[in-house]
Amino acid sequence: MSTNVHPVDEKLPWGRAATLGLQHVLVMYAGAVAVPLIVGRALNLPPEQVAHLISADLFVCGLVTLIQAWGATQWFGIKLPVMMGVTFAAVAPMVSMAQATGGQAGAGLIFGAVIGAGVVSMLIAPVISGLLRFFPPVVTGTIIAVIGISLMRVGINWIFGNPVGPTAPAVPNPEHLKWLAEAQAAAGAPGSSLPPVPKGFAVVPTLPNPRYADLTGVGISGVVLLTILLVARFGKGFWANISVLLGIIVGGVVTASMGLMDFHKVAEAQWFDMVLPFEIALPVFDPILILTMTLVMIVVMIESTGMFLALGEMTGREISRDDLTRGLRTDGLGTLIGGLFNTFPYTSFSQNVGLVAVTGVKSRWVCVAGGMILIVLGVLPKMAALIESLPTVVLGGAGLVMFGMVAATGIRILSNVDFQKNRNNAMIVAVSVGVGMIPLIAPNFRQWMPHAIHPLIESGILLASITAVVLNIFFNGASRDTSAAVLAARQADAH
Repeated sequence: MSTNVHPVDEKLPWGRAATLGLQHVLVMYAGAVAVPLIVGRALNLPPEQVAHLISADLFVCGLVTLIQAWGATQWFGIKLPVMMGVTFAAVAPMVSMAQATGGQAGAGLIFGAVIGAGVVSMLIAPVISGLLRFFPPVVTGTIIAVIGISLMRVGINWIFGNPVGPTAPAVPNPEHLKWLAEAQAAAGAPGSSLPPVPKGFAVVPTLPNPRYADLTGVGISGVVLLTILLVARFGKGFWANISVLLGIIVGGVVTASMGLMDFHKVAEAQWFDMVLPFEIALPVFDPILILTMTLVMIVVMIESTGMFLALGEMTGREISRDDLTRGLRTDGLGTLIGGLFNTFPYTSFSQNVGLVAVTGVKSRWVCVAGGMILIVLGVLPKMAALIESLPTVVLGGAGLVMFGMVAATGIRILSNVDFQKNRNNAMIVAVSVGVGMIPLIAPNFRQWMPHAIHPLIESGILLASITAVVLNIFFNGASRDTSAAVLAARQADAH
C-alpha cells in the first residue's frame, strides 16, 4: 500500500473490511429497525407492511451509506467512514402524523413530507453552515432533550400497552357495545320508527383493560433492560457498543421460549424479494407537513455538521466547505430516496462515529462494506418478518435506554451552557421545555384552533425548537461565533 494513501482512503483486505463492516452494522442495527417499528405500528399497518418497512429501511440505509462513504459524482458523498440511518429526531412528528391519520392514508402523508423535506434539504445544504449561529448549545441541548422526553411515551407504552386514552387504560364494556350494535341494526331496519344513532356516537371506555401492564410483559421488559445494563457495565469495547441489540436478542429468546412469539409470518415470508418504490403508499404532499419535516431536517443537518467535523478530526482529514456541503446534500438525498422507497429521513449515525474512535480504523471502505451488508439484509424478507414478530414488550425495555439516552445527550449538552453568568439561558430552557410538553400532556389543546395549522403545532419537538431559537435570539442575539454550536453538535451522539 502506497504511503501516499490517506488512512481514510486505505482499501483493506475484503475479509477484514467485511468483518469490520459487520461490526458497524451490528452497532447501528437496533436503532435502524426501531424507527420503522415505531411508525409502522403507530400507523396501524398490517404486520406484513411493517415488515416491508423494515426491509426498505435497511435497504435504503445501505444505499445511502454507499453514496456517503463511497461518493457519487461531485455533488454527493463526504467520503468519510460514515454509516447512514433513520434519524430519531423525526420519529415524534411522524408518530403525531400517524395518530392524526392512520393506515395507508397517513403513510402517504408521511412519505410526502419526507420527500418534500429531502428536496428542500438538498437545496439548502450550502447555506446550513450559516445557520449554525442560531443553534448554540442552549438551543441544541433543549431540542434534543425534548426529543428524548417525547419519545419516552412510546417506550413506556411498549412496556405496559397502549391505553385507550392518554391516561385511561380502560376498554368499553362489551354489554354496552352489544347494545349499541343492536340499536344501530334496529334503527336501520326497514320500517323502523326508531331514530338513527347520532353520527359520531361512541361508547366511552369504562372497564379496566385486563391486558394493560400485564406482569408477564413487564417482567420481559425488565429482563431486556437488565441485560442491557449488565452488558454495558461488564462488557468491553464492541460488546458494550451492541448492548441494546444483545438485550433485544435475549428478550426475543425469552419470549420465544415462553411461546409468546408468532413465527407464522416468518414462515410465510420469502427468502429474497426486491425493494421497490411506493410499495406501501403513494406520497401525498401537504405543505404544512413538509415544513414540519424540513425544520426537523435543519436540526438534523446542524448535528450532522458537527459529526462530520468531529470525524474529520478523528481521521486527520481536513473538511472543507465543499466537503461539508456534499455530506449535508447527501442527508437530503437520502431523505428523498427514503420517501421514494416508503421509508424515512436519513442522517449519519453517530454511534458509528464513536466506533471509529474506539477501533481506530479510519478507512471509509469499511463503511462501504457495511452498506453492502445492509443492502443484502434489506432484500431478505424473512429477517424483517422475524424482527416484526418481536412483541412490543421486548422493545419496551430497549426503548427506555434508547430514548432515555437521547434525553441524556441533551442534558449533557446543556451542562456546558453558562447558567451562572447568563441567567436568561435558564429562562430559554424552562419555557422551551414547557412549550414542548404541551402536546404530550394536553394533546387536545388545539381543538379550537384552525385545522390547517394542527400538523404544525401537534409536535412538541417543533414547538420547542421554534421557541428555543426565538427566545435565544431575543435574549442573546445571533452570535457570529459558531464554535459553541459546532461543539454542541459534536456531542449529539443520539438521533
